[in-house]
Amino acid sequence: MTTTGALTMALSDDRARMRERMGTWGAWIGALTAVPADMGRPAARRAEELGFPCLWYPEGMGVRESFSNAAVLLGATERILVASGIANVWARDAIAAASASRTLNDSFGDRFLLGLGVSHPPQVDPRGTTTYLKPVAKMREYLGQIERGAFDSPDGTEDDAESRVLTIIAALRPPMLEVARDLSLGAHPYLVPVEHTARAREILGADPILAVEHKAIIEPDPEQARARARAGIAWYLGIDNYKRNLLWMGYTEEDIADGGSDRLIDALVAHGDAETVVAKLRGHLEAGADHVAIQPLGEDDDPCGLRILEELAPLLR
Repeated sequence: MTTTGALTMALSDDRARMRERMGTWGAWIGALTAVPADMGRPAARRAEELGFPCLWYPEGMGVRESFSNAAVLLGATERILVASGIANVWARDAIAAASASRTLNDSFGDRFLLGLGVSHPPQVDPRGTTTYLKPVAKMREYLGQIERGAFDSPDGTEDDAESRVLTIIAALRPPMLEVARDLSLGAHPYLVPVEHTARAREILGADPILAVEHKAIIEPDPEQARARARAGIAWYLGIDNYKRNLLWMGYTEEDIADGGSDRLIDALVAHGDAETVVAKLRGHLEAGADHVAIQPLGEDDDPCGLRILEELAPLLR
């Protein structure tokens, strides 16, 4: 069997196991990259108590480092899968990322999933050590280095399936979706409408995991909800990768300008009462997603959005 064929078979088996492990619904808590550990630990425990099988957290520039943050969250919980959404490939080399992933899984009962992404120029260029160039080529090479990297284990399992580092890739448009399809468990699109999920599934095919992030606010007044939503996604609408993806989806420059049109806001942030929000989120499943990672847009007195997760959780069961 060719190396490519062996990788394809191994990925298919890994995808089936991870799809079951992740479940249908996840909690995606953006504040976990910024809040102190004394707030992050109870938030992670609460997500686990609410029955979410998977907890996602981000990594930005100048905030909590991805792998040490994962250790804090894993140490605070007992069962939940903790997934980086995403660890920035420009922040550390591939061998360091692979070693960190193995360490976390060895230490916490295989409860860590390594989500990787190329991030964005404002999160990369100010580091001063690299320049954001050829992100698709960067990701291909990074995953190749992980796959080829040697693993020295004291129990001699360097060639065993347990030593493989499983990854899921932040992907929006076809070139990166194809990388996710060919070299990882699948794709983790962020800030996407339901229509993107259908298009991503067509590109990925049936086997890869499609784990979609979607933001949520429980607020029956649509104008108040949209105002909160605009505040929550303002930074993203100024980022070229997201703008190009939304234009690819058929939205216009006018939709993206001035904080986002009502049409765009309604597509990117589920809002209304809890039942309405869940119905919107289920649209991703109907369009082909395996898993929907719900990001509650919290408020000053609830930065992790736990009140929203608490209202949604009973409806997701």
